[in-house]
Amino acid sequence: MRPDATTRTTLAKAADENFPVAPFFLPRGWRDDLMAVYGYARLVDDIGDGDLAPGGADARHLGLDPARAGDRLAMLDAFEADLLRIFPGDGDGEGPRHPLLRALVPTVRRRTLAPAPFLGLIEANRQDQLVRRYRTWDDLTRYCELSANPVGRLVLAITGTASPERIRRSDAVCTALQIVEHLQDVAEDLAADRVYLPADDMKDFRVTEGDLAAPTAGEPVRALIAHEAARAGRLLEEGIPLVGSVHGRLRLLLAGFVAGGRAALAAIADAGHDVLPGPPRPTRTRLMREVGAVLHRARREG
Repeated sequence: MRPDATTRTTLAKAADENFPVAPFFLPRGWRDDLMAVYGYARLVDDIGDGDLAPGGADARHLGLDPARAGDRLAMLDAFEADLLRIFPGDGDGEGPRHPLLRALVPTVRRRTLAPAPFLGLIEANRQDQLVRRYRTWDDLTRYCELSANPVGRLVLAITGTASPERIRRSDAVCTALQIVEHLQDVAEDLAADRVYLPADDMKDFRVTEGDLAAPTAGEPVRALIAHEAARAGRLLEEGIPLVGSVHGRLRLLLAGFVAGGRAALAAIADAGHDVLPGPPRPTRTRLMREVGAVLHRARREG
């Protein structure tokens, strides 16, 4: 099935991620399935962020009036209903209407994927419409259980390597990657009236939301970002044994995920933990260096 223009636009965003989504060295079947899952996750986030392509095509695919494309909760409800058409017994007997969900059907069937991870991503975006501040680190990581961890679980399911221990370590890595993204996007999130820095930590470091709105970060903000980055780095460390527990091209893929987070943290550190002028992004050279370091440690410690 040839993707339509809105689908191509959504999938093209894979190039902007901190880590490769479906790199060339993977088997074709894995690449196709990972891109189908990526397209799903990306579109859910675009609905939740109000970042859909203009014209209302996504709303029309979901059976809504295009004028309601900006009603994020209504769009998420319609998208969930369309998702459930993929799963026998959960839908209304029809196939999904949205092209990205139709593209997901072969992946769900081939890999026997459950609906729970997909529903978690929708619920995270519902939460984004209702919860814009998090009081504690634990509150934030519980949000990541919905917004990030399902993606890692789907990767393990697609590659047939899921186990309780791998899922636990994958969850740690995915939470870390979500935290890193929030650290890169502090200014952008604040402009959207969202703050993903725990309020208790902001109080401890004497940081106000006014400080986050400044053009550049003062010392308290830099110290807060360094603190949260260190927490994310410790979670990424739990991914080293995960990388070492698999073999071949899957090991390289998982090393890329962990290395992407490490390289982004290095970029934040290189910016002096001043993330307010714009998201610090790692260079490709730094990413490749981190991939090598992760693989070396995984072999040594495995």
